[in-house]
Amino acid sequence: MNRLDTEHQRLFSSDDDTLAAGLVRRMVLGIAGPADWPMLGAVWRGVQADLDLPAPAIAVNGVDAFELWFSLADPLPADTAASFLESLCTRYLPELAASRRRLSPSPEPGLSAEPARVPQLHADTGGWSAFVAPDLAAVFGDDPSLDIPPGEDAQADLLSRIKPITRAEFQIAMARLTPEPSPFLHEPAFAAVPQVPAASGSRNGPSTHYDDPRQFLFDVMNDASVAMELRIQAAKALLP
Repeated sequence: MNRLDTEHQRLFSSDDDTLAAGLVRRMVLGIAGPADWPMLGAVWRGVQADLDLPAPAIAVNGVDAFELWFSLADPLPADTAASFLESLCTRYLPELAASRRRLSPSPEPGLSAEPARVPQLHADTGGWSAFVAPDLAAVFGDDPSLDIPPGEDAQADLLSRIKPITRAEFQIAMARLTPEPSPFLHEPAFAAVPQVPAASGSRNGPSTHYDDPRQFLFDVMNDASVAMELRIQAAKALLP
């Protein structure tokens, strides 16, 4: 396995058990028809400045699109990942026609497709896909491809600087993307939250009684048995 394969494995690869369980370790958001880096560049900057996420990898797909590749430290359900990508489009690309979006996984059944590995040659166009540095993305204009194969070491170097999104970072980002009002402002929403055991090592021990509201919200946010919508709202309530 060369350096490029190692970086791909670190960032984007999922084992068979993960895939069979409907989980993903990477999310891809692209703009095509035509490719448009200025629009996608706004998303690249926004996820860092507004959502405090690590910078995603930038790619030209060799055919028709610029893409952002997000790496996940822990696998997520595909529908949760799809909801995140849809929320990014709602926030940063509200005027972009749905037909120009390339989302993987997609919130629309039947439209999600595994993105082609980068880099590689596309025989139908004769162009190469490649990961590119942020300051070079605009150079491609509306032709998101390379005429020659990119160097594997250079591609590995670009990927080596990409950090996977941690579970906590993802939950906070989803909370910031979720529109108000928060259901935690209403009594029925509290009633919908199940009793959750305290996290291991918590001062509450095995009891489900909580004296500290922040500890309760923290445990809800990190409890995989709680509905994702409620976990997101718990994370939002914990934001500074």
